[in-house]
Amino acid sequence: MSTSMLSPNSSYRIDGATPEQQALVDELASSFFVSDEKIASIIETFRQRMREGLQADGLELKMIPAFIPHRPTGRESGSFFAIDLGGTNLRILRVTLKGNSQVDIEPQKYTLSEEAKSGPLFDFVAEKIGAFLDERGLLPAKDDPPIPMGFTFSYPVNQTSLTAGTLMHWTKGITAPNCVGRDVVRLLHDSLLRRHIKVNIVAMLNDTVSTLLGSAYMHPGTQMGVIFGTGTNAAYYERLDQIPKFCAPLDDPAASEMILNIEWGGFDTRYSVLPATMHDIKLNRKSPNPFQQAYEKMISGLYLGEIVRNAALYMVDQRLLFNGRSSSILNEMWSIDTMYLTEAISDSSSDLSIVKDILEKTLGLDPTSLLDRRIFRAIAIMVGERASRLSSVGLVSTLLQRPELLEKHLIVGIDGSMYEFLPQFEERVYDTLRRFLSPDQFKNIRLILAKDCSSVGSAIAAMFYGSTRK
Repeated sequence: MSTSMLSPNSSYRIDGATPEQQALVDELASSFFVSDEKIASIIETFRQRMREGLQADGLELKMIPAFIPHRPTGRESGSFFAIDLGGTNLRILRVTLKGNSQVDIEPQKYTLSEEAKSGPLFDFVAEKIGAFLDERGLLPAKDDPPIPMGFTFSYPVNQTSLTAGTLMHWTKGITAPNCVGRDVVRLLHDSLLRRHIKVNIVAMLNDTVSTLLGSAYMHPGTQMGVIFGTGTNAAYYERLDQIPKFCAPLDDPAASEMILNIEWGGFDTRYSVLPATMHDIKLNRKSPNPFQQAYEKMISGLYLGEIVRNAALYMVDQRLLFNGRSSSILNEMWSIDTMYLTEAISDSSSDLSIVKDILEKTLGLDPTSLLDRRIFRAIAIMVGERASRLSSVGLVSTLLQRPELLEKHLIVGIDGSMYEFLPQFEERVYDTLRRFLSPDQFKNIRLILAKDCSSVGSAIAAMFYGSTRK
């Protein structure tokens, strides 16, 4: 492991800044900077929490069994159906596995309205499943058997079997009532039954589990499935003899390993080791799920814009940004979408015209100076850089959990808007992996964009279990 330190302030010299402005930018840069020594400490704690979660239920890292011991080969074939309920969208799909790791996907995407997020969410899902099948003439007749579907559910569930699990708590801004503590598959089945829609959920998967399965089909050699998007989490193949708490039977008695859903977004909720700033703590306190998902809130797309907003208002309050003036929009929580940060960081124009549009047209600020735009862009960069570095903690810790697999080439399938769109995210993740793995380990790792793999993974689960689970 390298012990060199990155400089917290070298990238944040602002042309034209007054000494007071530069001093406050330096303060922010220092607060968001994470040294190699700090990363090493976080990794050590993360690995300890993983070991604890393998021993017993109900701990900080849940290490939830997915009840799936199988690895796709890439040679599977046939057409199967999948439901994918994420943080912002519901997707219903017909997936055709063509063998040779090839796939055709027929998707239908439905945006989760605020009404759906805070209301009868499973009724919304059932309604859209019925519409999807009806539009394609696929609704089963009275005497037809139910259609088997895999169900990707991207929220923390205490899974007790392949088709049962209780919702622990909502994340990603969902607040639908009367769901926490209840079996989510039963909730969906009940909504389907009320609408006389003959669909059978044959497997429930976390989105990281389905990403892992889908990536393993399309890229044999995949060991981890990771989400860096609206939220964050990961799943990986763990040896059964390393999971003392697991004693339930699997459908394959000869299995030696199983997929585990880490639920790593909930790591270090009390900030015992994560480098939380005042801006993170303010976000956490005012979020819909205060004092939960601490790790997720420092690295995920749902939250980074709010961290930047808090930091920008901190400078506004000291009259060192935007002439000390805010706007009604900027004063609203969640008014800065992380997409705006991606656009601001990517703006290389001489007058930062993209940043200008974000600040003035989208956020309703008075005409801004080039200096204002430079400072805002610098804040976006430092928050994004910290997110990238901290995201690597979970990757390194999980890879080191099975060091024998690092002796040969392995793939980490990663999906999500942060990985796909945030500038330099992948490069910074690779750089941090290089610092905390040995050269022989690092050379064997390949990160890939596992786009749509979650949907493919649900279909594979429907293939594995659709003929045997009724």
